[in-house]
Amino acid sequence: MNQLDNLLKSIIAHVNVNLREFVDVGPHIRHLVDNDKLANFYGFYALTPHHPLYFKFTESCLSGTYFLGKCVATRSIIYKSDIRGDELKRRGDVVSVDGLNIRIYDDEIIFIRDSFLLKTLVHNNSHDPENLEKFSIRNTVALHWSNIHGSTMEGCFLGPFATVDLTSSHNCVFGAYSYTQASDLSNVYVPPGRIWIKVENGFEFTYQFDDKVLEKYIAYETGSAPTGLLMDYVEDRKGDFIPIYSSVQENPVPVPPGASLSPYAVVKGQTRIDRNVLVAQRAYLEEAWLGEGSNAQENCYIVHSSLEGEDVTAHGGKIIHTHLGRHIFVGFNAFLHGSPENPLQVGDNSIIMPHTIIDAEEPLEIPANSLVWGYIQNADDLAKNSIPLEEMEKVDGELEMGSMKFSGKGKMFADVFRHRIQHILEENGAFYDGKNGKNGAGHAQKNHDMAFNTMQPYPSGQLRGLYPGLEISPTSLDYFAHIDD
Repeated sequence: MNQLDNLLKSIIAHVNVNLREFVDVGPHIRHLVDNDKLANFYGFYALTPHHPLYFKFTESCLSGTYFLGKCVATRSIIYKSDIRGDELKRRGDVVSVDGLNIRIYDDEIIFIRDSFLLKTLVHNNSHDPENLEKFSIRNTVALHWSNIHGSTMEGCFLGPFATVDLTSSHNCVFGAYSYTQASDLSNVYVPPGRIWIKVENGFEFTYQFDDKVLEKYIAYETGSAPTGLLMDYVEDRKGDFIPIYSSVQENPVPVPPGASLSPYAVVKGQTRIDRNVLVAQRAYLEEAWLGEGSNAQENCYIVHSSLEGEDVTAHGGKIIHTHLGRHIFVGFNAFLHGSPENPLQVGDNSIIMPHTIIDAEEPLEIPANSLVWGYIQNADDLAKNSIPLEEMEKVDGELEMGSMKFSGKGKMFADVFRHRIQHILEENGAFYDGKNGKNGAGHAQKNHDMAFNTMQPYPSGQLRGLYPGLEISPTSLDYFAHIDD
């Protein structure tokens, strides 16, 4: 048994100590990725003048993984994941928690230990008030295309295409294609296909996908890669990513001022991006138009579609044969699937909830200022799974529509989404005016000055697939002080 096998065995033991009441993670991951694959891909990190630099990797496999911002990984296997720390808190920042102002004394750092992350998106922006200087992922397994977004976790299991968002989780299991945003959770099982958003003393939103629908779009059996239409869509296009990781690519389309197009994004056909657009690594654009201030985040697919402007496509969102108006939010792992015969249109200022599936079997037009969720194929489904935001704001109590249940204050619910969309656009630099004032630079502009550096694992022997211990830190200016000009 080589050291990579020993590492996997150790991770399974650490996670199972936390999850022994729920699941044995061993059968889920023991044979999921061959050691040959783990040994064949380089890891890489982005170096910029805008993000504090510090990386430390020990006893880990980083195969195909991207790092940005301060990160530490130890005793972990991280395969083709995106670890994105571009919103880490800085030393000297003041964070308000329940009316208390807390000063940050050290730069926040992403800390991954005893974990197995497979094609997982990690984005920090932690909301854990008890650990403001450390974004921790410990003793955790996260499978294909899951999202850990602003969510510290310890001892958790995420099934394929699951999203845990703005939630501190302890000893929890999140089923395939579930979406959870619930502040603090401990010893909770979230079933596959459950959409759950809860704010204490505010509101609670739940929706449960039918088992047959889940099986069609995302089916998962222990120890096997997921199947279904969502997985097929990704697998059918993964070959397009091979060339961009094989050599440095020039921009395949013009990139206007203020916009950013990652060299690790696929761009095909007559694609156009406008000012202040952000296209992240592992995004996929084909015959797409992204209007001013729009974005395509990691693992997004925008195909034969147009986004008029200031549209947010959250991690894993897929938009096919669809026209979006302005200022529209398409949530995590949403699947908007029109076709030439059955196009889909979404009106201005609408919110497509995370993990929404719209698979049009007839032309569909979603009115402006709509809230949309669940599973939709036709106009009848749309009527059961959407509501005008104006009507949602009037809800103060209970609301049931099909498989959706809501309780609490509808206006607060709508406002939380609106504020978050505005925050995302501001952070991404959608409103950048070339100055450093209110509409200053965001991710789209700061990503211009970015260099990519690669790391290689041991190619053979007992350490094959593991990376040597590495520590990468800023060069001290004092080092150069003795050198004459």
